[in-house]
Amino acid sequence: MTSPRDSILFLSGAGLPAWIWDDVRRDLGDGYETQVASRPDGSKARLRDYAEAAIGSAPAGEFTIVAHSAGGLIGAEITRLVPDRVSAFLGVSAVIPAPGGSFISAMPAPNRWVLSVAMRLAGTRPPDSAIRRGLAHGLTDEVTDRIIADFHSESPHLYRDRIGRGAWSGWRGYVHTTGDRELPLKLQQRCAQRLGAGWHDDLATGHLPMIEDPKAVAGLITRFLDARS
Repeated sequence: MTSPRDSILFLSGAGLPAWIWDDVRRDLGDGYETQVASRPDGSKARLRDYAEAAIGSAPAGEFTIVAHSAGGLIGAEITRLVPDRVSAFLGVSAVIPAPGGSFISAMPAPNRWVLSVAMRLAGTRPPDSAIRRGLAHGLTDEVTDRIIADFHSESPHLYRDRIGRGAWSGWRGYVHTTGDRELPLKLQQRCAQRLGAGWHDDLATGHLPMIEDPKAVAGLITRFLDARS
């Protein structure tokens, strides 16, 4: 069973506000100490800056990483910087590149080339129409409007910087979102393999399951942590 007051650090996907985890944190209950990772200021922040900002906002001592989407890269960098503090790692439709890779390199061709050019020309904030069509698929119009209003641009380095090479052997799992229009299931499966996930489960949601079905996400987090023993 989970130990009293397990500590969890939530890592949001690129551009997404901290409140996306509010309902999951509520549904986890008082048995967990939870924090949502901070993001660094400035448009020139490097991947390491993202990882260090997250570490600075993490609960004291050991903690479990629950990483969503591009938060997977930040989580991977955290395990390299402070491996002794990370007790477990759960990816939720998370992007995990190969060792020494980047977010862009984790994408299949030709998507990686299109993404690289699009960011160079238009920046890192997708058009509202793309958010509605992909990222927010499965959500109500009201919630989608809130996502769009609170969505922020990230530093291009979050997508281009390569994660460091390092061995971390903690407990790892992956949640696949089978209705995801943002990160195809086959790509999620490759990311789960790169993570070395020993625990897997699926959710029939879009790319934002923490909003679409927070009770299910909270339940999966609990089962993942219980499975450590």
